[in-house]
Amino acid sequence: MTATTATVPETTTPDQLESVLAAAQAASRTWGAWLPAERATALESVADALDAATGELVPTAMAETNLPEGRLTGELKRTTFQLRLFAEVLRDGGYLDARIDHADPDWPMGAPRPDLRRVLEPVGPVLVFAASNFPFAFSVAGGDTASALAAGNAVVLKAHSGHLKLSRQTGDVVTAALAAAGAPEGIFAVVFGTDAGREALKDPRVKAAGFTGSIPGGRALFDIANARPEPIPFYGELGSNNPVFVTEAAAAVNGTDIVNGFIASFTAGAGQFCTKPGTILVPAGSGITEALRQSVLPAAAKLLNARIQSGYEEVLGRLGSDSRLSVLVQGPDPLADPPSPTLLHTTAEAMLAAPHELQQECFGPTAVVVEYDDETQLEQLAETFEGQLTATVFGTEDDRVAGLISVLARKAGRVLWNQWPTGVSVTYAQQHGGPYPATTASGSTSVGTAAIGRFLRPVAYQGMPQHLLPEALQEENPLGIPRLVNGKRA
Repeated sequence: MTATTATVPETTTPDQLESVLAAAQAASRTWGAWLPAERATALESVADALDAATGELVPTAMAETNLPEGRLTGELKRTTFQLRLFAEVLRDGGYLDARIDHADPDWPMGAPRPDLRRVLEPVGPVLVFAASNFPFAFSVAGGDTASALAAGNAVVLKAHSGHLKLSRQTGDVVTAALAAAGAPEGIFAVVFGTDAGREALKDPRVKAAGFTGSIPGGRALFDIANARPEPIPFYGELGSNNPVFVTEAAAAVNGTDIVNGFIASFTAGAGQFCTKPGTILVPAGSGITEALRQSVLPAAAKLLNARIQSGYEEVLGRLGSDSRLSVLVQGPDPLADPPSPTLLHTTAEAMLAAPHELQQECFGPTAVVVEYDDETQLEQLAETFEGQLTATVFGTEDDRVAGLISVLARKAGRVLWNQWPTGVSVTYAQQHGGPYPATTASGSTSVGTAAIGRFLRPVAYQGMPQHLLPEALQEENPLGIPRLVNGKRA
């Protein structure tokens, strides 16, 4: 790999943004009319082009994000994998949720049933705000872009300031691959600058938006999306503490592995994963706290950028000055650049008394260890947490934790058993989202094939002639789409 010579892109001007949005609106209509299999081929072309550009993209990413080559190479593979997985979803066609109810004069509700046919259709141009911590998988060609394109929508991507050169390079690769596949001009574009993102979000041609970032930033954009004359869906992933609950039996049987796994998990990626376990609740007297106190934490690693570094210092300084918290173990330079990892300690009583203050997300290599005296406290402690992306229980088959699991299922989008939350597999059943403030739309996911549903809306056709129906709803089913016909799978 060679060093990049890419230059920092200029901020998108109002005139340029107008051209992008006008082109996106026109392209969305054309792209949405493509057959799903045709869009699948185009997505695979994008994946192939990104793979071929690894040697140019990864060095730029390394220079802009401080992330190592191995991590970035793996993340790019994840990015192209999810593009190909959405291509599979398109060819299957089940994502359309096609439903047909034939006319029935004897429908038992007391009136004849008309011929009704329902299918999911593209929402229109989607605005995606790229994330900082995953410069490939949650950025220009990341999950929101892949799912929005798969659903049949144009994408306007607002580049993250933390990797502007990479955003331009990746955008060029995606745009060229789509053009080579015959996609309409304007189907994908990258815009730069805070003002461009904000103005695009206000524009009536944009019909949905996706965001991954901080609670303050995401909430500000969410409010803009809802204050529009025509409010639009805003799928924001904002913040998560991702608590881990360790039972007494698990601590006794598996304490050493839990200690080692926790350290590896909360420091992975220098603690900059959205699923980083920020709090672990362990039984007092189990030996886990003492083992953590005597552990050697990993060496300091640079954070993504200066903005992340300053935010980390601010939150850790606030936590460090809280009298209810004490330092359990800490590297030599906790507030340096790069910062050494930190583990803080508190009690269940303190956590119950001040959950808001002690559960705040510290984006970086810091976590809080909470000691509880009795397992009956676990459900009460779990109730104090706001909405989460994940919640984890380390237990044994004999533990009576059904009540705890029930609480956590209300609090989080993904509940784990004896596994660490860092690492979000791209699959069919994945759920990456949860109640606010983890996300602004708890009924959706930003990872996995179900994400395509974010950027689709249902349309029902009543009494429509066959030749005017979408192919998925025509009686002959020329696309072979899985359908629900008169309430039965066909």
